[in-house]
Amino acid sequence: MSIWWSLHLRREAASVPLARRLLIGTMETAGVDPDISFDLSVALSEACANAVEHGGDDGPGEAYRVTAYLDGELCRIEVADSGAGFPAAAPGGPQEAARPAAPEAESGRGLCLIRELADHVHIGSAPGRAGAVVSFDKILKWRENAPLVAV
Repeated sequence: MSIWWSLHLRREAASVPLARRLLIGTMETAGVDPDISFDLSVALSEACANAVEHGGDDGPGEAYRVTAYLDGELCRIEVADSGAGFPAAAPGGPQEAARPAAPEAESGRGLCLIRELADHVHIGSAPGRAGAVVSFDKILKWRENAPLVAV
């Protein structure tokens, strides 16, 4: 079984629950275990919130892209924006962006949370263009009698 979808969303807070609901609905229909669906939906929400907050210069038509693939036993999600991206020259490169926030900080935990919820995470910039790309994978588990289980 293979399902994929891609959304181009405006950089508005209202776009985050839209992407989350679409992902949850897709996984529920496919028969993915609810705990896995929840983890991925929280990680997606964090990645989308980062794109909304940091993903561009707020010009007309500012948008970001969400792509999700459920392929066999794996789900891969990618969120790409058109912002400045992550500084490649920082110590540790773009992956350094996922360091923990200070305990008193009111934000800055999203990328760390994504790392905890997903099996594999890549944080970087899109080749040949501006913007940040956050992609993450998780091995799927299925509900008993799931309708679209991979064979």
